[in-house]
Amino acid sequence: MTTPAPGSVSWFDLTIPNADEVRDFYSAVVGWTPSPVEMEGYSDYCMMPTGADAPAAGICHQRGPNANLPAQWLIYITVADLRASLRVCLEKGGRVISPERDMGGARMAVIQDPAGAVAALYQPPPAGTPANCATP
Repeated sequence: MTTPAPGSVSWFDLTIPNADEVRDFYSAVVGWTPSPVEMEGYSDYCMMPTGADAPAAGICHQRGPNANLPAQWLIYITVADLRASLRVCLEKGGRVISPERDMGGARMAVIQDPAGAVAALYQPPPAGTPANCATP
């Protein structure tokens, strides 16, 4: 798996109250096969297109680290330095709605821009770190 370039959209998650129901919806409608990602007492899902080597997106419960996120498709934008990007976000009138956290060696946070739109910022793990389904 190649490291996404800074500035590129590298992943999509759907965060909703009932991921199991919506997981089944997308399985039936578009043919994705769910691959469970163990969280703390529940599973979120990486959704695999038929015959693909990599997942298309994640479907996540609106709980745990995602409890404060709105129900929506969330894009992950790759950045070279997450902390620097978060500082600039705040300086430019944005806000951090989900603080920086670890994702299998990668780091991410969710921001809201001055217009109210929400996106995740994603800093890839160091080179040589094995990728998993929960890491875009």
